[in-house]
Amino acid sequence: MDHVLQLRHWLAGPDAPVIGPVRLTLRDGTIAAIDPSPHDPAARRLFAMPCLINAHDHARPLRSSSFGAGGKPLEIWLHYLALLPAMDPYTAAAAALGRGALGGCGVTMIHHTRVQGRTDLPTEASEIARAARDVGVRVGFAVALKDRNPLVYGASEPVLATLPQPMRATLAARLIKPALSVADQIALVDAVADAAATPEFDVQYGPTGVQWCSPELLAAVAQASERTGRRVHMHCLETRYQRDWADRSFPDGMLRYLDGIGLLTPRLTLAHCTHARPDELDLLAARGVTIAVNTSSNLGIRSGIAPVADMVARGCRVALGIDGLALDEDDDALREMRLLTLLHGGVGFETEVTRPNILRMALHHGRSSVTNRTVDAELSAGSPADLLLIDWDRVDDDRLRDDLDPLDLLFARARAEHVAGLWVGGRQIVADGRVLGVELPGLHEDLRMRTRNALGRDADFVEALRALEPQLRQHYAAAPCC
Repeated sequence: MDHVLQLRHWLAGPDAPVIGPVRLTLRDGTIAAIDPSPHDPAARRLFAMPCLINAHDHARPLRSSSFGAGGKPLEIWLHYLALLPAMDPYTAAAAALGRGALGGCGVTMIHHTRVQGRTDLPTEASEIARAARDVGVRVGFAVALKDRNPLVYGASEPVLATLPQPMRATLAARLIKPALSVADQIALVDAVADAAATPEFDVQYGPTGVQWCSPELLAAVAQASERTGRRVHMHCLETRYQRDWADRSFPDGMLRYLDGIGLLTPRLTLAHCTHARPDELDLLAARGVTIAVNTSSNLGIRSGIAPVADMVARGCRVALGIDGLALDEDDDALREMRLLTLLHGGVGFETEVTRPNILRMALHHGRSSVTNRTVDAELSAGSPADLLLIDWDRVDDDRLRDDLDPLDLLFARARAEHVAGLWVGGRQIVADGRVLGVELPGLHEDLRMRTRNALGRDADFVEALRALEPQLRQHYAAAPCC
């Protein structure tokens, strides 16, 4: 059965002009036709564009500032995440993916670094895939792989030794876990893929970062990716402390090391690259690696500002990521796109990162890195009907001029509350602030109740985290830094 959308404005892709009014006909999950159509002045005005893509996230169930992690550097912020209790994986994933859909994202990367652990991982991944189907989004799912440096970038014992014995035991029990062997970790990805992979749920290798993965594990991932064709998703040079560790650990260059073992290929996505240097960006561009930048996340956990203009100038393939830490912790991808523009667009009359550049980051470059499928940059008849609808009556509520470029207003003020609808594969999954496939308010209330109950039993761990923070500050300040 056809579904017809009457649109005042239509943006087919990053490099397309905004046209309209038009009539979009959706049929069997695709765009069947795009036809000029007179606009009824009394009808609701809608702006349509391809759905936004979140190229790096972790699908955390709740906002991290709610349990005390707000404004903290990554190196302690990560440990606060251990306050989250083990959740039902379906509920946790459906809540996170539902929030993302409300923010305009129909395609999301989940780097699954926080395993709930109530079942084996293949079963957990199957539940997350079920949540993605119910919400209606396409997902890339990177199985987290790591085998070293659980507390700091180096030995844990010297840092733990600065704390009283009860706190040492508390922190070690929660933060330092034995790692599976390299062979078992690679086999686990195969098991997850067998249990959960579908064309809409792409399973990938997810080494958490070079500082958390042994050379043996990284080499095994490179070999497995080449053998299977699976993509690799990994954090890279997110903080100044990771930059310092990389320079001390790899005198000839960490990225050149990764290139030497075969990891730098078009199958790789690197999240952040906040502290990447020009020669490293040149190498990533030459190898066809995707960089997922996470602007608000980098600001919120004090990691810095990525050299996005330099990435673009050097030909890097850059995608937009949200990392569960949008500016207001609300998964608003439209606002994230605007912040990216304001920080990196240029100064005065000089433009460094253009609107088409930003739109490629938000609409196109992340799609293949998440789904492992090549698609056209612009939607046309026959394209999958992955569409974001924006209520233009609310965006342009002043209605002062009919000759304004709609992109001026899109970049100036559009945000999640203006989302009128989201379609993925021709299925409407969001309508005017409501996720249609799951009952999002109820999911959140369940997660909050369980977390409140768990936090009430976690006073010793909270106290230990507070004591650990100044020790980490001293530890990283003592190391030679970039």
